[in-house]
Amino acid sequence: MIERIHLTILLEVERRGSLTAAARALNVTQSALSHTIRKLEADMGAPVWHREGRTLRPTPVGLELIAAAQRLLPQFDHLEQRLHQIAHGKRGSLRIGMECHPCYEWLLRLISPYLQAYPDVDLDVRQRFQFGGVGALFNHEIDVLVTPDPIRRKRLVFEPVFGYEHVLVVGRTHRLASKQVVVPADLRRETLLTYPVELERLDIYSQFLLPANCSPRSRKVIETTDIILKLVEGGRGVTALPRWFVEDYERKLELQTVRLGEQGLHKRLYLGTRRADSTLDFIVGFKQLALERSPVTAAEHG
Repeated sequence: MIERIHLTILLEVERRGSLTAAARALNVTQSALSHTIRKLEADMGAPVWHREGRTLRPTPVGLELIAAAQRLLPQFDHLEQRLHQIAHGKRGSLRIGMECHPCYEWLLRLISPYLQAYPDVDLDVRQRFQFGGVGALFNHEIDVLVTPDPIRRKRLVFEPVFGYEHVLVVGRTHRLASKQVVVPADLRRETLLTYPVELERLDIYSQFLLPANCSPRSRKVIETTDIILKLVEGGRGVTALPRWFVEDYERKLELQTVRLGEQGLHKRLYLGTRRADSTLDFIVGFKQLALERSPVTAAEHG
């Protein structure tokens, strides 16, 4: 059977002109090198060299093997380098799952510096999962889950990135715009604009309205943030979003934020990974960049 060492020996002899020089370059004895080649010749039933005095002339079999060595050995070296990079987190594919609609804006700020720092890592962002975000992590559909609602599991690690406050967003001429704080009953007359997310996963319902046994007049599902905020500005409804996210839009649109309850509705964003992958260099690098590019102020970290 032809092995990589056979190709390496043949190529070194071709390059250096003698067994002695090849053995020195490979840091083996000449007898060990000769023994390895004799075994190869015995297995193939054909010589790889003819001796002409002190010169070794490759046979047709030897020439074929040398040509294969020139082609295959660089591929072996490249493969080993790639595997080493993958094993140490220098190369791979980072698939990010999002369970936070407003966080796309924040994620966009990370992509360019991340790609510059990890040019050999492919990056993909996914929103829809067959069995939810945690299931997608378990099933290796994604590598990092961005979520405000971590579900603790033994094989998963969730690390906090930043805290933020969820606020009510209304148009500046809206009847609630003059309030410092709203209570659940204030929304009974309102159309609540939300992303297409299950009701129990909307914080304004699970942490604000449902505990008070209140509900808005109606709920309208909109997929696009820009459309939601345009409708809010036009008095067609109200919505709830992270304060840090709305601040950018307040400079462009006629919007006003109002605290949800006296204590406010506070959340924290997490990055979830499989425990076995959590120390890979390109995943650690993404988590570090996420921490460095936190979009909220120190006061909002709460």
